[in-house]
Amino acid sequence: MTEDQPAESAGAWPPGGAAPGGGHGAAGRVTVVVATRNRRRDLERSLPRHEAPVILVDNGSTDGTPAFVRERFPHVEVVEAGRNLGAPGRDLGVRLARTPYVAFADDDSWWAPGALARAADVLDAHPRLAVLAGRVLVGPEERPDPTCHGMAASPLPAEPDLPGPSVLGFLACGAVVRRDAHLSAGGFDDVVFFFGEEERLALDLAAAGWGLAYVDDVVAHHHPSPSRDPEGRRALAVRNAVLTAVMRRPWPVVARAVLTAARGGPAGRRGLRDAARRLPRALARRRTPPWRVEAARASLDAPPAGGAYPLPAGIWADRVAAARKCRVGEPAEGGNTIMANKPNPIDLQKHLSGVDYPAKRDDLVRVAREKGADDALVSTLEKIPDREYDGPNAVSKAVFGND
Repeated sequence: MTEDQPAESAGAWPPGGAAPGGGHGAAGRVTVVVATRNRRRDLERSLPRHEAPVILVDNGSTDGTPAFVRERFPHVEVVEAGRNLGAPGRDLGVRLARTPYVAFADDDSWWAPGALARAADVLDAHPRLAVLAGRVLVGPEERPDPTCHGMAASPLPAEPDLPGPSVLGFLACGAVVRRDAHLSAGGFDDVVFFFGEEERLALDLAAAGWGLAYVDDVVAHHHPSPSRDPEGRRALAVRNAVLTAVMRRPWPVVARAVLTAARGGPAGRRGLRDAARRLPRALARRRTPPWRVEAARASLDAPPAGGAYPLPAGIWADRVAAARKCRVGEPAEGGNTIMANKPNPIDLQKHLSGVDYPAKRDDLVRVAREKGADDALVSTLEKIPDREYDGPNAVSKAVFGND
């Protein structure tokens, strides 16, 4: 937002209520989680615009942000991390959220009127959807973020149980996530820390069988703060691309990322040096996804001119073809199904779709059987505590142990 635009009055919506222009449909279903550090001015402009309860995670601000927000926006739940946690700071808010869905926002972004209600409706209707990537409009001129053009034109195959083009990445400030899925995939990590933190999470969600989709009519507004360091951000992008590749991509892809960084001028070389300092932690968390997920991810990487891609051209083409034939969440032919030794969260939701909450354990077991759940899932439900559950989120907590 530009400096000459007036700030809205504080306290624009009551706890659990709705902002002018809509938002009733989001109540009880969506929480907005904002991570911030030393951005009081931006928060003064963005916080009044949110149409759902807000949890603000302060990543060690030194400008008095927590006290300022508590005074000006008493309806906002403020969590003080005590230090800069980077993107994982958002996970503190996700864990505290009491709704099945969480919408992320930056301190300089907000969701359009009615967007969160629409997102909740879409997530309700598509139980395999873990991440709804919305359209992000940038600046006062409302330019669509270039990333959104890429997601809208995704080459990944359309999947009938998803509401839009399949994607393997998203913009955090324009994403609404299924809380349980986000937590079960580990949330964001402190190796990447910040900037480009979405890719590793997207790959892990796809590896677990979840869907990610772009939905063009769910809109977020992003007015980037002018206090940015373009050269530093370029170096950060290089560092995190290398680290993400180390954690989740095949070694030839890692080699290409390193080579690209080395040839990327001062920012690329700086990013490579910074990545080297975090390399032991990235290696400790290395886990390549199922081949179908990697095939889908490879299909998003255009092969460089001159055949410089570090895989033989035939292998690259085979991987692209495989990605276009199948859903990224499916197992390979003859392979083990994802999460074979524990319940699949997608199957759980599918087989409990007819439950009338609040429901007791026996009701859950009965509906699961009626929906054709296998013996393993039914057995798991029979072992959860014998009490009344108020919704799918509570059942997932009992099954998967997410806080």
